Order: sequence, then C-alpha cells, then structure tokens
Amino acid sequence: MWWRSRRGGFISVTEQATFETLHTASLAGRHLADGFTDEGCERAAPYLRAMLGTPALAICDAASVIVWDGEGDHHLSQVIDQAERALTRGETVVLGPEQVTCSGAECPVRGAVIAPVVVDERIVGAIAGYGPPASAGLVRAAGEVATWVATQVEVADLSFERTRAMEAELRALRAQISPHFIYNSLAAIASFVRTEPERARELLLEFADFTRYALRRGGTFTTVSEELHNVERYLVLEQARFGDRLDINLRIAPEVLPVRVPYLAIQPLVENAVRHGLAPQEGPGHVVLTATDLGTDVEISVEDDGVGAEPEVIRKVLDGQSRSDSVGLGNVDARLRQVYGEDAALVVETAPSAGMKVSFRVPKYSPAADAAP
Repeated sequence: MWWRSRRGGFISVTEQATFETLHTASLAGRHLADGFTDEGCERAAPYLRAMLGTPALAICDAASVIVWDGEGDHHLSQVIDQAERALTRGETVVLGPEQVTCSGAECPVRGAVIAPVVVDERIVGAIAGYGPPASAGLVRAAGEVATWVATQVEVADLSFERTRAMEAELRALRAQISPHFIYNSLAAIASFVRTEPERARELLLEFADFTRYALRRGGTFTTVSEELHNVERYLVLEQARFGDRLDINLRIAPEVLPVRVPYLAIQPLVENAVRHGLAPQEGPGHVVLTATDLGTDVEISVEDDGVGAEPEVIRKVLDGQSRSDSVGLGNVDARLRQVYGEDAALVVETAPSAGMKVSFRVPKYSPAADAAP
C-alpha cells in the first residue's frame, strides 16, 4: 500500500509510520530539553505514550509519580510499589493481570512494562506503559523509549554543564581584567585633570562605561554592535596613554552589527594586540579590527604590526598548557568552541617580529546564541 503525500509524491505505509514516530519523538524531545523535570515529563508524557502505543503511561522518580497520562488513573497509587525493582535495581519489570489487578470492566489496564531511565549509571526515574498484558514487542519498545529519554536527559545535562563552564570562563575572564590597565587608565585620566579637565571627565565616563560592561551580570551573549562599543571605550582609554603611538583602524560591515556573539569575545583580542603586540615595541603601532559579512557567517579579525610571538607559545596558550595568557586568548578560544564547535576556534598567524593576526568565524544564526538570554 502507498499513500499520496501532500506534495504529490508517494510514501509507503512503513515510511509513513517511521515519519510519524520520528515526529512524535521530536515533539517529546523538546519538552525534555531541560532534563528530567516534572514540567518536562508532564508535557512529554502524551508523546511518549504515543510512541509506546499503550492506553496509559506513567513517569515516576524514586519519590513519587510525576505524571499519569491516559486511561485508568485509579492505578496511579500502585505505580511506585510496582516500579520498585526498576527504580532500585535498574531492571525492566513486566507485570501481568495477577499484579495489575482491576475490578473495572471498562478499564483497559491489565498489565504493565516498567523500564528504568538510567543516566550516567544513575537511575533517575522510570517509564511505565500500562495496558493489556505486555507482548515481547512492547517490552523491547519500553526499554528503547526509556533509553531514548535517558539520552535526552544526558544531552540536557551536557548543555547545562556547558553553560556552567561558559559562566565560569566568563568569571575567570572578568577576574583577569588587568590591574595594570585599570591603574594606567586612572593615571592617564589624572594627568589631564589640571590641564584638560573636560577631557579628563570624558575619559572617566568612558572608564566607567567600560568597567560596567566588562563586569556586568547577565547573559553570556551580546551583539557585535555592543562588543564594538566596548572595544571603542577600551581604545579611547589606551590612546589617552599611548597617544600617537597607537593607530586604530576599524573596518566593520554594517550587516554584521546585530549578529549575536559570546560576550567579551572581541575586546580581549584587541587588548592582546595592544598589550602584547604594541606596548613592548618602540615607536608607533597599528591595530586593524575587521568584521566581514560572509553571507551566512561573520568573520572577526584583529591584526597588529607589533612584536609577534613564537607560534609554539600561542599553541600552548590555546591548548590550555600555559597560564601566560593574562588577557584571555585561551579563554575566548574555549568559549567559541563550546558554543559553535571546533570550526569556530581562534586562528592565530604570528611569528617573532612579524606582528599577529587573530581571527574567528561564526554563523550569523546559531540555536545556542539565539536561545540564550
């Protein structure tokens, strides 16, 4: 038998059933994105029951029944006792009419299959399909659904850990805001107090805005526009100290300004160029910050003509084998890879006395960036 699809093609009954199962699993997976939570289980239960094809389904943890979905909810009070072996030993439990007793003639519940949900060797709960006496196929299906739920919970846990890791990286980066930069900025501002009080006032406001942004609490993402505003504040403060020794060139494509990127992903690269590239050398230095529109992607690059570095030293910094990176190249690289994968890692081109170019490429639209606060 074949079914005509809405688009005019034909799909078999088997393909139709496969599509419906995958679609149902997708709908259930959305509600398990935060893990094995009460709300998520309640919302996912109807879809999980559809995947098993049973008249009723229960989801429980070690303490209580989280949700009963379907017919025969008068059996709810028995679930925890019937699921004991699944919850304590991690065994799949098959129950017949002798264990699942019911006096209701219209009730379809006469048996159950209860499978444990095991995440990282921890039993976090159980999935119980209730209905007619279980077949071998239902037993296998219950085990597969429980394993699928466990996988969704593991993905949610990994996402949570990744978020925590990013927050820890941000805290570390904030803690790395150079005391020398703060001291030198305040010293430069103080030097203008008598001779140019209006400029001193403007620099003080820039310093306040810079530190407010750098030390802010809140989301782990921002826009390219906001990052560039903070870069401009940083450069105004550094130019007050370096004067004509520091020449800045910004080449920004307007299309990239609203793109969301990890917070403090660009300014540390500019700070690295100024502090480690230009400050150690005599004479003027140039920094070029480029933001390029590449269609579906954005490329950010920071290039300086300073003293450069040994490639092996930079490799160790990016691999986490060196703590000499006080400005945060390694920190930015780690966070980019956490969000976008290895393709977004920093690319560093450098050699002693040859300057340095640091760049990264990220997609304009990313589920992680768009969903984050």
